[in-house]
Amino acid sequence: MNKEAYVYFMTNKNNKVLYIGITSNLMRRVAEHKAKTNIGFTEKYNCNKLVYYEISNSIVVAIEREKRLKNWKRCWKNELVNSFNPKWLDLGGSIGVTDKVVKGIVEQSYKKD
Repeated sequence: MNKEAYVYFMTNKNNKVLYIGITSNLMRRVAEHKAKTNIGFTEKYNCNKLVYYEISNSIVVAIEREKRLKNWKRCWKNELVNSFNPKWLDLGGSIGVTDKVVKGIVEQSYKKD
């Protein structure tokens, strides 16, 4: 049985840094980035703005796509984002990521500690 998987790009407020990731739950993962619940690249560089995503029906296909995209030149990645989201707007709201969802993620991370 195939499960939906997403390849996505996060950036910072000035669009200077790009993070490429994969997930099976895009809304939850973007909320985690916004809440800074995971220490790492996106937390360090404030990548909390979703600017691009694509859906796959297979996690294997998504992983392969992520690997290819990570090897692309930055200008090619920019062109991909421009074709999907020309103003580089934060697409989090369009997939259901609200302040309430982010707050819930933060509360869940406190319960884990």
